[in-house]
Amino acid sequence: MGQTRKDASANDRDFLAGQLLIAMPNMGDPRFEHSVVFICAHDEDHAMGVIVNKRIADIDLDELLRQLEIEPSEEASETPVYFGGPVQTERGLVLHTLDYRLDKTLAVAPDLGLTATKDILADIGGKHPRRPAPRAFLLAVGHAGWGAGQLEQEITMNAWVHCEADETIIFGGAENASWNRALGKLGVTSAMLSPEWASIRNQDQPLN
Repeated sequence: MGQTRKDASANDRDFLAGQLLIAMPNMGDPRFEHSVVFICAHDEDHAMGVIVNKRIADIDLDELLRQLEIEPSEEASETPVYFGGPVQTERGLVLHTLDYRLDKTLAVAPDLGLTATKDILADIGGKHPRRPAPRAFLLAVGHAGWGAGQLEQEITMNAWVHCEADETIIFGGAENASWNRALGKLGVTSAMLSPEWASIRNQDQPLN
């Protein structure tokens, strides 16, 4: 028997695609400590996101382009690379505004896309780009992934809270600054945090 429109709407309210996850102080995985994660996809089978505030200190776009045999521009050495998460850390991807779009670009929010091709890297940092670079972008290696029900369980355990996405946070760069700004969207500061607060917040807030 097919799913009714009412049932489909109810399920949609349980998914967090297009929102930000904010790691709480009791986050048990050190790879996600103080993380802010943009959720690119979330359904009953899985969730996928990109950490947006953990810069990798010893890698920049210049180095990646040379590995791909693309001649970098002078500015490429100033373009940082971020740790997007522990899954497929050998692969790069770019989270960006949708003023830039290729055939393989996946729209993950009304104004944001995800592209994982050499072309976008060349357009962002190559010496001879074919297209203008996106207005704002974040280059990451790896991503975060969860299996069926795993993210929901972690939220129930108060490892995460969530809020509406904000470009100033996604493309803000600095780890603690982005984390604190994300918390600010919830009306709190890091000094106010406790496991009890996260529990109350997650009980009061629906998953959308």
